[in-house]
Amino acid sequence: MKLLVLTTSYPRFPGDAAGRFVADAVEHVRERGVEVDVVSPLEFRHFGIAYGDGVVNNLRRRPWLVALVPAMLGAFAAAARRAAGDADLIHAHWLSGGAAALQTRRPFVVQLWGTDVELARRAPWLARTILRRARLAICASTALAEAARSLGARRIEVIPSGVDLPAEVGEEAEPPGALYAGRLSEEKGIRELAEAARDLPLVVAGDGPLRSLLPQALGFVPHDELGRLYERAAVVACPSRREGFGVACAEAMAYGRPVVASAVGGLLDLVADGETGLLVPPRDARALRAALERLLADRELRRRLGEAGRRRAEERLAWPGVTDATLAAYADALSP
Repeated sequence: MKLLVLTTSYPRFPGDAAGRFVADAVEHVRERGVEVDVVSPLEFRHFGIAYGDGVVNNLRRRPWLVALVPAMLGAFAAAARRAAGDADLIHAHWLSGGAAALQTRRPFVVQLWGTDVELARRAPWLARTILRRARLAICASTALAEAARSLGARRIEVIPSGVDLPAEVGEEAEPPGALYAGRLSEEKGIRELAEAARDLPLVVAGDGPLRSLLPQALGFVPHDELGRLYERAAVVACPSRREGFGVACAEAMAYGRPVVASAVGGLLDLVADGETGLLVPPRDARALRAALERLLADRELRRRLGEAGRRRAEERLAWPGVTDATLAAYADALSP
């Protein structure tokens, strides 16, 4: 099978965190013998809308870029048409990829990740057109599957993003501290995190428009260096206000680290409250702080939740099983 992947986020250089989860999926599919070509903003003009703070945040911070969205989508579609050629199937990430896939007249599946669902509320007619024309909608979480269904998707598969499970995990730092890894923006709950973690030991790996609230932030850390931070963390905070999946949460579980997460979106698929981590209401800084303090003060609780989280990651998130499910979805999409 020849596969074409369309995405508005993809690593630009070794260690780049942008679109890393898309690139990882591509590499695992290639390892199964599938020929894969990728069209990303590296192949078309995106006018500064992709990368940086992400499409949604870029448009929010620089509203004048909205006028350039049609030009970006046109360039994306043109690049997709050039690359489609004899592709058997197109895997379009985000609804923007789905819009480009429509122009190729090739069979395609579309994968939702969360931010595209937010944008779909502004143009539901376009989202419905894409999802109804797609052979299959792949969703990283139950919450995204429900959103896809409400937007008109007829066939849906829930397939989480995969994670690498380290063979061994070192000891947490002493004294114990918390870790946040991700974009420093409103939807990630950064305001609540800054308030909740005041005076608590917190390592921040990330960057974004709210970096001033967490001045100790390290900036974006290369993906191959993140493992050391997960390993040293006693607990990982995932305080998102909305979350399509929760890559940092899944990675923390793979490293056997308990998670304090908001009870929203895809985080509800990952974290079983009191079993693999602690769930707190979104936008609730007091509850977030109480959960962080509880875990930082209780080594045995951290051990128990972390071990259960790693087992859950092995069962549901390890790449072999995720890749099997993805290839089965491709076969389903190409069946009559």
